[in-house]
Amino acid sequence: MEILAGEGVALVKVGESRDVVESRVGPPVHPGRRSRAVYDTDPGLVITYQADETVELVEIGYGGEEVFFEGVQLTYRFIDDVVAELAARGHRAVPFDIGFSFEPGFAIFSMSSLSASELDPGAPVDDPRRVVEGVSVAPFEYFREPTEEEIEAYVRGLES
Repeated sequence: MEILAGEGVALVKVGESRDVVESRVGPPVHPGRRSRAVYDTDPGLVITYQADETVELVEIGYGGEEVFFEGVQLTYRFIDDVVAELAARGHRAVPFDIGFSFEPGFAIFSMSSLSASELDPGAPVDDPRRVVEGVSVAPFEYFREPTEEEIEAYVRGLES
Protein backbone atom coordinates (compact mmCIF):
# COMPACT_ATOMS: atom_id res chain seq x y z
CA MET A 1 0.00 0.00 0.00
CA GLU A 2 1.45 3.35 -1.03
CA ILE A 3 0.93 6.31 1.32
CA LEU A 4 0.07 9.78 0.07
CA ALA A 5 2.19 11.92 2.40
CA GLY A 6 0.11 14.47 4.29
CA GLU A 7 -3.10 13.05 2.78
CA GLY A 8 -3.60 9.39 3.72
CA VAL A 9 -3.90 6.39 1.38
CA ALA A 10 -6.02 5.67 -1.69
CA LEU A 11 -8.86 4.27 0.46
CA VAL A 12 -8.91 7.01 3.12
CA LYS A 13 -7.84 10.65 3.03
CA VAL A 14 -7.53 13.28 5.74
CA GLY A 15 -10.62 15.49 5.77
CA GLU A 16 -13.03 12.88 4.41
CA SER A 17 -16.18 12.14 6.38
CA ARG A 18 -16.66 8.88 8.25
CA ASP A 19 -19.63 8.09 5.97
CA VAL A 20 -17.47 8.42 2.85
CA VAL A 21 -14.72 6.27 4.39
CA GLU A 22 -17.14 3.57 5.49
CA SER A 23 -18.84 3.52 2.08
CA ARG A 24 -15.44 2.38 0.73
CA VAL A 25 -14.04 0.15 3.49
CA GLY A 26 -17.14 -0.97 5.36
CA PRO A 27 -17.91 -0.56 9.04
CA PRO A 28 -15.19 -0.68 11.70
CA VAL A 29 -14.44 -4.04 13.31
CA HIS A 30 -15.54 -2.75 16.74
CA PRO A 31 -19.07 -1.58 17.51
CA GLY A 32 -20.06 2.00 18.24
CA ARG A 33 -18.95 5.38 16.95
CA ARG A 34 -15.64 6.31 18.50
CA SER A 35 -12.96 8.81 17.57
CA ARG A 36 -10.65 5.90 16.61
CA ALA A 37 -11.89 3.14 14.37
CA VAL A 38 -10.16 -0.05 13.20
CA TYR A 39 -11.00 -1.33 9.74
CA ASP A 40 -10.56 -4.83 8.32
CA THR A 41 -8.36 -3.96 5.35
CA ASP A 42 -5.00 -5.31 4.18
CA PRO A 43 -2.97 -3.87 5.74
CA GLY A 44 -5.22 -2.87 8.63
CA LEU A 45 -6.20 0.79 8.93
CA VAL A 46 -6.79 2.70 12.16
CA ILE A 47 -8.51 6.00 11.52
CA THR A 48 -8.75 8.84 14.02
CA TYR A 49 -11.76 11.09 13.50
CA GLN A 50 -12.18 14.66 14.68
CA ALA A 51 -15.32 15.77 16.55
CA ASP A 52 -16.98 16.64 13.23
CA GLU A 53 -16.51 13.01 12.05
CA THR A 54 -13.81 13.86 9.48
CA VAL A 55 -10.53 11.97 9.20
CA GLU A 56 -7.71 13.54 11.21
CA LEU A 57 -5.10 10.74 11.04
CA VAL A 58 -4.62 7.54 9.02
CA GLU A 59 -2.52 4.79 10.62
CA ILE A 60 -1.37 1.65 8.86
CA GLY A 61 0.10 -1.35 10.67
CA TYR A 62 2.55 -3.96 9.49
CA GLY A 63 1.35 -7.36 8.40
CA GLY A 64 -0.13 -8.51 5.17
CA GLU A 65 0.62 -5.98 2.46
CA GLU A 66 3.59 -3.75 3.31
CA VAL A 67 3.49 0.06 3.29
CA PHE A 68 5.54 2.20 0.88
CA PHE A 69 6.39 5.86 0.25
CA GLU A 70 7.83 6.80 -3.14
CA GLY A 71 8.76 3.15 -3.64
CA VAL A 72 10.57 2.84 -0.28
CA GLN A 73 9.24 0.01 1.89
CA LEU A 74 8.44 1.51 5.28
CA THR A 75 6.98 -1.32 7.36
CA TYR A 76 8.64 -4.52 8.54
CA ARG A 77 12.17 -3.14 8.13
CA PHE A 78 14.71 -1.86 10.61
CA ILE A 79 13.77 1.71 11.47
CA ASP A 80 17.36 2.98 11.02
CA ASP A 81 17.50 1.50 7.50
CA VAL A 82 14.25 3.23 6.53
CA VAL A 83 15.43 6.57 7.96
CA ALA A 84 18.75 6.25 6.07
CA GLU A 85 17.05 5.41 2.77
CA LEU A 86 14.60 8.29 3.10
CA ALA A 87 17.43 10.67 4.10
CA ALA A 88 19.36 9.65 0.97
CA ARG A 89 16.29 10.77 -1.00
CA GLY A 90 16.29 14.15 0.76
CA HIS A 91 13.65 13.53 3.45
CA ARG A 92 14.67 14.89 6.85
CA ALA A 93 13.70 12.75 9.86
CA VAL A 94 12.49 14.37 13.07
CA PRO A 95 12.83 11.96 16.00
CA PHE A 96 10.11 11.44 18.61
CA ASP A 97 9.76 8.94 21.44
CA ILE A 98 8.81 5.87 19.35
CA GLY A 99 9.91 6.82 15.84
CA PHE A 100 10.47 9.56 13.29
CA SER A 101 8.24 12.02 11.46
CA PHE A 102 8.95 13.37 7.99
CA GLU A 103 8.04 16.76 6.52
CA PRO A 104 5.99 15.48 3.63
CA GLY A 105 3.44 14.45 6.30
CA PHE A 106 3.97 11.00 7.77
CA ALA A 107 5.67 9.18 10.62
CA ILE A 108 7.11 5.71 11.11
CA PHE A 109 7.07 4.06 14.52
CA SER A 110 7.91 1.00 16.55
CA MET A 111 6.11 -0.11 19.69
CA SER A 112 8.96 -2.63 20.20
CA SER A 113 6.59 -5.57 19.93
CA LEU A 114 8.81 -7.10 17.21
CA SER A 115 12.42 -8.04 17.90
CA ALA A 116 15.37 -7.73 15.53
CA SER A 117 15.36 -11.52 15.15
CA GLU A 118 12.07 -11.19 13.20
CA LEU A 119 14.12 -9.71 10.33
CA ASP A 120 17.57 -11.10 11.15
CA PRO A 121 17.40 -14.69 12.46
CA GLY A 122 21.04 -14.41 13.58
CA ALA A 123 20.38 -11.36 15.77
CA PRO A 124 21.24 -11.77 19.46
CA VAL A 125 18.38 -11.67 21.96
CA ASP A 126 19.42 -8.20 23.20
CA ASP A 127 19.76 -6.66 19.69
CA PRO A 128 18.50 -3.06 20.09
CA ARG A 129 17.47 -2.53 16.44
CA ARG A 130 13.81 -1.53 16.18
CA VAL A 131 11.45 -2.72 13.46
CA VAL A 132 8.96 -0.32 11.83
CA GLU A 133 5.56 -1.58 12.96
CA GLY A 134 3.38 1.21 11.65
CA VAL A 135 3.00 4.39 9.66
CA SER A 136 0.88 7.44 10.51
CA VAL A 137 -0.21 9.86 7.80
CA ALA A 138 -1.48 13.42 8.33
CA PRO A 139 -0.34 16.94 7.44
CA PHE A 140 3.14 17.50 8.95
CA GLU A 141 1.74 20.05 11.42
CA TYR A 142 -0.02 17.13 13.16
CA PHE A 143 3.36 15.61 14.10
CA ARG A 144 4.98 18.84 15.27
CA GLU A 145 5.89 18.99 18.95
CA PRO A 146 3.85 21.66 20.77
CA THR A 147 5.64 24.78 21.99
CA GLU A 148 5.84 25.62 25.69
CA GLU A 149 3.26 28.38 25.11
CA GLU A 150 0.84 25.92 23.47
CA ILE A 151 1.23 23.48 26.37
CA GLU A 152 0.64 26.25 28.91
CA ALA A 153 -2.46 27.45 27.03
CA TYR A 154 -3.78 23.89 26.91
CA VAL A 155 -3.27 23.43 30.66
CA ARG A 156 -4.94 26.80 31.38
CA GLY A 157 -7.91 25.68 29.24
CA LEU A 158 -8.22 22.48 31.29
CA GLU A 159 -8.11 24.43 34.54
CA SER A 160 -10.87 26.85 33.55
